[in-house]
Amino acid sequence: MASLVQELIEAGIHFGQRRSNWNPKMAPYIHGVRNQIHIVDVRESIKGLLLAKRFIEKTIGDGKDVCFVGTKRQARGAIEHYAADAGMPYVTERWLGGTLTNFRTIRERLKRLDELDRLVESGDMKNYSKKMESQLMRERKKIQRNLGGVRLMTKLPGALVVVDTNREKNALLEARSLGIPTVCLVDTDGDPDLVNIPIPGNDDSMRTIDIVVRELCDAVKKGKEGRATSAGESPAGGGSDSGRGEGRGEGRGEGRGEGAGGPGRRRSSRAKFRAGDDAPVATTEPTEGA
Repeated sequence: MASLVQELIEAGIHFGQRRSNWNPKMAPYIHGVRNQIHIVDVRESIKGLLLAKRFIEKTIGDGKDVCFVGTKRQARGAIEHYAADAGMPYVTERWLGGTLTNFRTIRERLKRLDELDRLVESGDMKNYSKKMESQLMRERKKIQRNLGGVRLMTKLPGALVVVDTNREKNALLEARSLGIPTVCLVDTDGDPDLVNIPIPGNDDSMRTIDIVVRELCDAVKKGKEGRATSAGESPAGGGSDSGRGEGRGEGRGEGRGEGAGGPGRRRSSRAKFRAGDDAPVATTEPTEGA
C-alpha cells in the first residue's frame, strides 16, 4: 500500500486544475491551493481507488464485464494495453452515441464487420471491382477503429470505468439512464455527481492514468479468478453475461443530499458501494434507435 501511495504521488495524482477552473462540487476532495493550482487530497484518491477495486472485483466475480472508456490522448495507450490484457471491452477512439442505449444497432454494425472480415479472409473480396473493394475496405477500417474494442461485448456491461467526466459525459449519461454503475478518475474541474465511485485525481497525467487503470485491471483479474473458482471457468475467459439487476433507480448516485454527520454536509455517493454492501447494478434492454 505504501508503495502504491508513493507511486501515485510521484505520478502527480494530487495536481488538480487551476483555481479559476474548478468545479465547487469537488471541494470535499481538495486539500488546498498551491501557486493557484488546486491540490487533491491523496487520502481521498486512495479511498476511491480501493473502493473501486473492491467493487470491480465483485462485479467481475458476479459474472459481469466492465467496459473501460478513455478517448483522450493521455488515456488511450493505457486502456488499450491493460483492458485488452484483462479481456475487457474498451472504447478509446470515439464514444458513439447509443453505444449503450442503442446497443442492438451497435451489435448489427459489429456483425457487418464480421462479414467484411470473412470476405477478406476467404479472398472473396478480390471478386469485387477495384472501386467496390476500396469502399468495403474503408468501411471495414472505420468500423474496426470505432468499435473494435467492444467487439466481444455481447451484452451490456456491469460497470463503466471512465477517465475524465467532462470529455466522457455522454458515456456517463447513457450509463446513468440504464442504471449501470460508473467509476471515474475525476479532476478538480469535473462533476463527481455524474459518477457512482469517483477517484479524485489528475486526469491529464499519463502516469497517473496508467497506474489507476493498471490497478483496476488487476482487480478485474482477481475477479476472474474468483469467477473461475465458483463456476469452473478459465481465468483467461473473455466476455460474460452481464445480467440484469433490479430497480432502474439504484446505482445512479441518488441520496447525495442526505446528511452524514450533521446538517449541510452531503453524503458521498461512494457510501453505497462500501465493502460488504451489495453494489446495485440495474440494466435494461436498450431500445433500438433510428
